[in-house]
Amino acid sequence: MSRRRQLAIRNPEQVRTIVTGTVIGAVVGTIAGFLLTRRAARQGRELALTPMEGVQIGALVFGLLRAISALGDDK
Repeated sequence: MSRRRQLAIRNPEQVRTIVTGTVIGAVVGTIAGFLLTRRAARQGRELALTPMEGVQIGALVFGLLRAISALGDDK
């Protein structure tokens, strides 16, 4: 079976879910960028993230994705 066939989306609900997730991700990313630039402007500094802040953000995003992937689990 080709890779293209394995990734095929077969029903409209999947398409709707993916598009909704994409839009929500774009909106959240835009808000995050706005908050980061506003923080930098308030502190009178250039926009920069420290390595520790980057690790914290990565851990938060990973945790969020893990929680979202576990939403449908019926244990």
